[in-house]
Amino acid sequence: MKILVTGGMGFIGQYVVEELKRRGYVPVIFDHHRRLSHEYPDGVEIFQGDILDEVAVTEAMAHSDGWIHLAAVLGTQETINNPRPAAQSNIMGGLNILEAAAQYNLPGSYIAVGNHWMNNTYSITKSMIERFIDMFNKYRGTKVNIVRAVNAYGPRQVAFSPFGPGKVRKITPSFVCRALSNMDVEIYGDGSQISDMVFVADVAKALVNALLKAHQGEVFKVPIEVGPEKHNSVKEVAELIISLSGSRSKIINLPMRPGEIPGSIVKADINTLRLIEMDPKDLVDLKVGMQQTIDYFERYLNKVNISQYKTSR
Repeated sequence: MKILVTGGMGFIGQYVVEELKRRGYVPVIFDHHRRLSHEYPDGVEIFQGDILDEVAVTEAMAHSDGWIHLAAVLGTQETINNPRPAAQSNIMGGLNILEAAAQYNLPGSYIAVGNHWMNNTYSITKSMIERFIDMFNKYRGTKVNIVRAVNAYGPRQVAFSPFGPGKVRKITPSFVCRALSNMDVEIYGDGSQISDMVFVADVAKALVNALLKAHQGEVFKVPIEVGPEKHNSVKEVAELIISLSGSRSKIINLPMRPGEIPGSIVKADINTLRLIEMDPKDLVDLKVGMQQTIDYFERYLNKVNISQYKTSR
């Protein structure tokens, strides 16, 4: 069975491709031409295209047996000043996927966000597709399951300046790289906000399980939410990273960034995991997963010349 993975060369996409291969499926990576210089894993097929190109999306879906839609423009504060590129990609790209799924009667799963209720471009656009999925499932006969993931972390996540080429500042690479460099670990707000973390491989498993349930004709009335049983504040996550890395870093607080809410709670309804035959107790423990992540970034920092990624502020 061939499974189309949009954004298959992205952070979560790489793990989804590996999970599909592990289960004996053939992943078909659908990605933008600018990524063609990257190394692709063995045993996968590549379809060059942009999710905004409805012809390319339709052609790719015509040769697939199911799909997992990950491709999107990310960013919280990064997309507020100009939300249009993210709105176009995330909304129109999502609609292109749904139209093709309806045309070829292909089951799928869609990754949504844990902070779906926040007013930032990414949360708004991702949540809009959730509503379109509900509409398509009810009136167009599609079989699509939604997977809401809290903050995914793990090895291979792209770091932001000055540690890497990332354009969006993500919590884990930022905290880990600064801790390993004995720099101040910067937290937006006072750090009391709950922003639960989930190991990226667990997100990949949930997405594949949700797709297979859709393939069997099971479409759930609620999104599947992927996150841990125990909740941690952002400050607690930073303290854990500093401790595990043996860092001399101190925590400093920055003004809350636009698009997020002080004291917010982003966590998952873990009971929904049982709908896709996953037990919350089996998710990778935060300490275990974070140690693997720290080990990865320690090797990464030993190899890379971070000066090439420094930008003026």
